[in-house]
Amino acid sequence: MGIFDWKHWIVILIVVVLVFGTKRLKNLGSDVGEAIKGFRKAVNTEEDDKKEQPAAQPAQPLNQPHTIDAQAQKVEEPARKD
Repeated sequence: MGIFDWKHWIVILIVVVLVFGTKRLKNLGSDVGEAIKGFRKAVNTEEDDKKEQPAAQPAQPLNQPHTIDAQAQKVEEPARKD
């Protein structure tokens, strides 16, 4: 007789049913099932999206020089009052 004998599991199951009730356990089971289905669907659609993407474009350097079309204006500094 080990600590996790089948008789112990029956007692634990009865206590859980008495504490939570069958309705809550049914709702919990269906919620967990829906969550697992949603997770599997998300993983499968993500893998499908990766397969459908076209070949990667050639890599371009990140630090490309940028030109800005603007004219510099002189800013006059205010006179100091010491």
